[in-house]
Amino acid sequence: MTPRFATDVITFYHPDFWGLDSGDAVRAWALRNPERFWEGVMEALAEAGVTGIELTFAPGDIDSALRAFGSAPAFRHELAARGLSVVSAFIADSDAPDWRHGDNLPAIVADAERRASFLSEVGADLLIAGLPMRTTFGTRPPFFVDAPYMTRMADIAHVVGEAVAQHGIRLAFHTESNSTLWYERDIDLFMALTDPRYVWLCPDSCHIALGGGDPVAVARRHTQRVALAHWKDAVRPIDVELTIDDTVFAQQQPYMTELGTGIVDWRGWADAMARTPGAGIVLIELDEAADPVAALRAGTAVARAARRPRPPGHPEADLPLPRDQLRSGG
Repeated sequence: MTPRFATDVITFYHPDFWGLDSGDAVRAWALRNPERFWEGVMEALAEAGVTGIELTFAPGDIDSALRAFGSAPAFRHELAARGLSVVSAFIADSDAPDWRHGDNLPAIVADAERRASFLSEVGADLLIAGLPMRTTFGTRPPFFVDAPYMTRMADIAHVVGEAVAQHGIRLAFHTESNSTLWYERDIDLFMALTDPRYVWLCPDSCHIALGGGDPVAVARRHTQRVALAHWKDAVRPIDVELTIDDTVFAQQQPYMTELGTGIVDWRGWADAMARTPGAGIVLIELDEAADPVAALRAGTAVARAARRPRPPGHPEADLPLPRDQLRSGG
């Protein structure tokens, strides 16, 4: 199967790409000029030869697309005119209902159904979610990611998964660094507690590696649950306890890198991905690339090379993940 290449809209958030001086300036400009923002994104996607896009937090979110084009069908039409389409949307908005306590389940479901309706109209079938973040290590009282907590998350996921399924949408969970779905143990526990008919997995190769885990092993254990994957590289595991607050995502950035320049075993990852239900899409994730066209071209080249068959005995036929560089904790 020849895959389609896709990327997350966050690829286009670097201020240099827009000729602006900060991320805040990009967000403010895009809020005032949503049509120009999306035109720039679509032109860059077409130039890079990447045909799929994942919506995320503002300015590349669902509400921005609706402000720019008026409706999901109109947005779909604009994308299709350039050979593009939406493959998924990530629930990353700061105003999305919090899952931590679960006492606001009606709001959580309503929010997911609104997104699912949009995805259905725009021709996509995947809603990507994450579990709540951990708290900073040492915080008191401590917050434990234990069986009761994960059972609550599974219960919410089932309700949301069933609700969005009524719109023809699958719910998949992303393995975000410093979240409660980060370590290999977190992933295995959540997958064991959830029904595969309603809950899918969106493994992120970078974030799993940042937690000291083996992305390839995770993908192989949960092959039939992978609806989509984020292809992203890591410099090394996060080797300090980060402060988990509004700055945590910026703190994680130095540990991330472009495909092929880090520690992820791309041959093993590509082989595992080829056996999943999500094999038809390769989503290259590049947070805020200053030159997104060049970065996407480089990333797709790495992915293509990783997927290329090698004859037995070829020196690159089975490149191992450098486990000696990974700390325990997965």
